[in-house]
Amino acid sequence: MDFLEEPIPGVGTYDDFNTIDWVREKSRDRDRHREITNKSKESTWALIHSVSDAFSGWLLMLLIGLLSGSLAGLIDISAHWMTDLKEGICTGGFWFNHEHCCWNSEHVTFEHRDKCPEWNSWAQLIINTDQGAFAYIVNYFMYVLWALLFAFLAVSLVKAFAPYACGSGIPEIKTILSGFIIRGYLGKWTLVIKTITLVLAVSSGLSLGKEGPLVHVACCCGNILCHCFNKYRKNEAKRREVLSAAAAAGVSVAFGAPIGGVLFSLEEVSYYFPLKTLWRSFFAALVAAFTLRSINPFGNSRLVLFYVEFHTPWHLFELVPFIVLGIFGGLWGALFIRTNIAWCRKRKTTQLGKYPVVEVLIVTAITAILAFPNEYTRMSTSELISELFNDCGLLDSSKLCDYENHFNTSKGGELPDRPAGVGVYSAMWQLALTLILKIVITIFTFGMKIPSGLFIPSMAVGAIAGRLLGVGMEQLAYYHHDWGIFNSWCSQGADCITPGLYAMVGAAACLGGVTRMTVSLVVIMFELTGGLEYIVPLMAAAMTSKWVADALGREGIYDAHIRLNGYPFLEAKEEFAHKTLAMDVMKPRRNDPLLTVLTQDSMTVEDVETIISETTYSGFPVVVSRESQRLVGFVLRRDLIISIENARKKQDGVVSTSIIYFTEHSPPMPPYTPPTLKLRNILDLSPFTVTDLTPMEIVVDIFRKLGLRQCLVTHNGRLLGIITKKDVLKHIAQMANQDPDSILFN
Repeated sequence: MDFLEEPIPGVGTYDDFNTIDWVREKSRDRDRHREITNKSKESTWALIHSVSDAFSGWLLMLLIGLLSGSLAGLIDISAHWMTDLKEGICTGGFWFNHEHCCWNSEHVTFEHRDKCPEWNSWAQLIINTDQGAFAYIVNYFMYVLWALLFAFLAVSLVKAFAPYACGSGIPEIKTILSGFIIRGYLGKWTLVIKTITLVLAVSSGLSLGKEGPLVHVACCCGNILCHCFNKYRKNEAKRREVLSAAAAAGVSVAFGAPIGGVLFSLEEVSYYFPLKTLWRSFFAALVAAFTLRSINPFGNSRLVLFYVEFHTPWHLFELVPFIVLGIFGGLWGALFIRTNIAWCRKRKTTQLGKYPVVEVLIVTAITAILAFPNEYTRMSTSELISELFNDCGLLDSSKLCDYENHFNTSKGGELPDRPAGVGVYSAMWQLALTLILKIVITIFTFGMKIPSGLFIPSMAVGAIAGRLLGVGMEQLAYYHHDWGIFNSWCSQGADCITPGLYAMVGAAACLGGVTRMTVSLVVIMFELTGGLEYIVPLMAAAMTSKWVADALGREGIYDAHIRLNGYPFLEAKEEFAHKTLAMDVMKPRRNDPLLTVLTQDSMTVEDVETIISETTYSGFPVVVSRESQRLVGFVLRRDLIISIENARKKQDGVVSTSIIYFTEHSPPMPPYTPPTLKLRNILDLSPFTVTDLTPMEIVVDIFRKLGLRQCLVTHNGRLLGIITKKDVLKHIAQMANQDPDSILFN
């Protein structure tokens, strides 16, 4: 009797912390598609079903874009309000942030647009005055108290409800997109807690950003919405195509850069990216950006706080300081990765990791205490970047724009280079201190048990360095415009240097040094600034920072965290250059016990159950007989367990002595013998095989390009051994003189 005519629930699914079989998933999807196409010719209803199946992918992208855009708008508005809550409250309506509070005021002047009677600092509310040392201490105390409260709530919620909601999420998403399964990582609890705690973490004033976590939030939306569509719910490979598109939507709303989002997904996170996914990613990113634009979280009709437009052309000589910024970005990237990974490893291997709440509170307290006295560290990092990118106009009241005006303002047009005033010099000192604090504190902040992105802190470090260099160049050009390097293009009274442009190039260089992004980074930056003519400076800085950082260490921050956590991720960018063979890597080795196999027609249910209970392998090769070792196929452990359990419940007479057949026809059995169990339907008849003399570089390539879980090794048609993805990763680690057990996921 063959009870396997009907598909059994659970067969073909995967356990947690296992790798999917891409080849099998793609093959199942092709079979499903073929069946729908053939049926569509039979009736109108089947044709409608076929059309709806084809349309479901686009509908899913629409829903992902709408949900990601809405959540990003909610996060932006909430974080803006809660960041301002640390400094005071609006008496005209506590739900207004500082900016909106003063917008509605009738007593505000353009010069002092951030001061209005409706906005009260905590000192004004508690002791009725904003002047004097005591008022400063009250404001200081309240700032630190709110920061600690927000950080405590964030880390407590993560610890209690969704441990997977911490960090940026991009290393794990890269691993999941390569075919690994981490159940719950993209679940509804993770989504809810990540959204709430991201607002709290950003508002606490810690040196972190919301951009990386927004990719995780968008992927959670994608994964949850996949459950509404059969096609994606039942196929792990199809679901990963959706998650690639969701990652693009996440970057699209994080930076207001839809094209940059698609390129980020392609360059940085996706493992398998067919052309269809490219179009769908583009659509999801477009819908997400449109949704966020409709919400208009910053009230400036832009998708990000630090959108800026420059109009001054750059000059060829300026490529030199731009390349210097690229070198700085590469050095900072390499330094950050080394120190952050060392600190995270210390956290994993010592007692420190057992006290996440205490660690977060200590880092928050240090950050808040050091941040309050300096206005550039007190403001949110996004506002700081906005200030640094800003091109000074006549009406700017910022200290960075406190230049001495010795010219007739009625001429209009561009403002010429001017000598720096007292405010600019004071701002330079404060920015230098801000740079030191950001460089040091970000190392300890990234990797704590709260949602923390790295894009914004890295951009802030680069933008500060760029602005300092830009102001230096501007003053040099003003006082020494007759020097040979300036006199050909910079005359007295002309606008030669734009410090804001240097800040933008520095931000791109530092972000590139940390993440090793190139193409997507340049596109994101020019979408941020709307300046096509600045692509060459950005490209020069991004490439220089990548070359410098690569010279000091091959891995970007996300790959380094993947390796630190031991995720089974085969990096497609790395070359395998060693001359080893498949027989050097396969299990069993020469002196090991023989390979555990099943025979096609001579094992009982009890024999198979014994093998399952005594081993932990995720699958078993099936051979003709133990003597011949001729390969028939491969069967997965999970499918075997589910099929045998199902047969015991539903098929009469199946007992421990029933013989299991993996053949097409079972021979006639003598009377009174228990019924046989036919399991050919769960057997993979085309497992991937290589010979024992296949070079390992080819085997590694096969694993990367086909996304295999395992590959069988044969010699003259006889089964010799098996190579799994973990064996390949261990071998690569061994060849690189690393600890081979460091890749085992813990």
